[in-house]
Amino acid sequence: PNGAGKSTTFNLVTGVLPLTRGTVRFRGQTVSGLASRQIAERGMSRTFQHVKMIPEMTVLENVALGGYLRSRSGSVRAMLRLDRQEERQLFAEAERQLARIGMAAQMNELAGNLALGPQRLMEIARALCTDPALLLLDEPAAGLRHKEKQALGDVLRQLKAEGMSILLVEHDMDFVMGLTDRIVVMEFGTKLMEGTPAEVQASPAVRAAYLGTEH
Repeated sequence: PNGAGKSTTFNLVTGVLPLTRGTVRFRGQTVSGLASRQIAERGMSRTFQHVKMIPEMTVLENVALGGYLRSRSGSVRAMLRLDRQEERQLFAEAERQLARIGMAAQMNELAGNLALGPQRLMEIARALCTDPALLLLDEPAAGLRHKEKQALGDVLRQLKAEGMSILLVEHDMDFVMGLTDRIVVMEFGTKLMEGTPAEVQASPAVRAAYLGTEH
């Protein structure tokens, strides 16, 4: 999905490339060209290839920012603390999502002190604060160490078991194969094939593209 977004006050949601043709539909509704807040309200949330956070704020505060996209007051009013009841609700939800992914013990740490793996998990917790039906992840395993990838994979499998749909853009084939039900393989922007992990692994065209052998 490529709905065009807008930047929030804290640049935690950035725009993506607009459509050149066609439309994007999600749950029966067209989302092409909608603002990020409107897309989030329809049940879609995302993370970024490069972690978006405010390092001087705590993990809990960074995660709570995700809830502002769906708050009644909006980000500016909420951050100015003009609605204390809503603020308490947003922080309670952020705490719940951190506990959900196993980061409750780190919620009062400064986000900038986290290693890359926990930062990626923090971003997922922030995305979960919008209560999405579909979670979009842009190369979440990039740059992670082996144990960090294992922790990330465990969280994604947990979310999948809970019934959440996940759309994953990722170059780490081993990571992808252990998580997904269906894979679309792209080669230089062109769709190469689509199928189950077993079908993709057995494809001569995929082996040629990723291993350098002839088609």
